[in-house]
Amino acid sequence: MSSKYPTFFRRVAVFIFGLFFGLTVAGCASGPLARKLHLEDTSPEAALVYNQSLSRLTPAELGRERTVLVAVPQTPFTQVRMALLLGHPRVQQDLGKGLALLEGVLKSSEPAAAPFHPLARQLADNYQERMKLENQLEKQGLLLSQQLKDSQRKTAELQEKLDSLANIEQTLIPRPRVVSPDGGKR
Repeated sequence: MSSKYPTFFRRVAVFIFGLFFGLTVAGCASGPLARKLHLEDTSPEAALVYNQSLSRLTPAELGRERTVLVAVPQTPFTQVRMALLLGHPRVQQDLGKGLALLEGVLKSSEPAAAPFHPLARQLADNYQERMKLENQLEKQGLLLSQQLKDSQRKTAELQEKLDSLANIEQTLIPRPRVVSPDGGKR
């Protein structure tokens, strides 16, 4: 019986620790404490937490965040955060500028940039692919627009031909109706 109690207490302790840890992380992920943690913790993991917190911000807050990131010293951590913000779907995206920031982090030889290289490489690949897809969509849009104009032009030409044929048909002299020998008209 004595062996059951240590297992029970261990499970309770793990549960309490997990609950405390979960509440702490949830509390840190939002609110004023999140801003403080983002400034103190400059790890790639903090950049990922920052990226998740961007989806909770309003467009006005996202604009203020961009202003703040421009004003703070440009460290690799700040550059990655700015690149994340520039690639976020809820803001005016500038993938080219975000990609330039990420390339700067990747080319940097300072020790603070090294931990961000895997994240920056992944983001840079993602941004390049997104830019490529946007270019393809733009080309397809232009092609579809041109095809639509061609189709509308051909439709207008065909309608003009139909109208011309209808006018010709109306101007034709009607044929006299032939009366058949049995008294019916043909």
